[in-house]
Amino acid sequence: MLIITARIPKRRLIAGTAAALFCLMAAIAGTAMHLSGQAAAASAEVKGIRGNDKRVEYLEGLGWQVSEQPIATEELLIPETFDDSYAGYLALQKGQGFDLTRYCGERVKRYTYEITNYPTGEAGVQAALLIYKGRIIGGQVQAADGNFLHGLSRPEGGAPAGALMV
Repeated sequence: MLIITARIPKRRLIAGTAAALFCLMAAIAGTAMHLSGQAAAASAEVKGIRGNDKRVEYLEGLGWQVSEQPIATEELLIPETFDDSYAGYLALQKGQGFDLTRYCGERVKRYTYEITNYPTGEAGVQAALLIYKGRIIGGQVQAADGNFLHGLSRPEGGAPAGALMV
């Protein structure tokens, strides 16, 4: 039988115990955030979106069937400052985990795809992604006729509560 003894000062023992508890709490918090954020993770900024295939794959991961190629590709300049007319749009983006204020003054690309499986069967619905340096920084689903605008998540049965009716 082997017995090992060690003399550890109380302050080191307390510091070691505190560090172990901190690590345990961080692991529990990280796991809880991961599990609770799984539904929202598809909406938060995503890196590594380079090329059409990755954009289509992202939208399909949200439950959308979209056109193989974008129906529009545009370069946009995010304003240096946002006036009150942007309040609803910024709130929509923040609700999805996107913060466009971080990109003030930057040029971004907007890729717009036609959605072919909108829950109401409505035609002419589009999904738009805002991309900055291979990162999705925003996006929305909108009716081509301008009747509604909502986040990228796929609603069941129609436009979700909180959709902007324009």
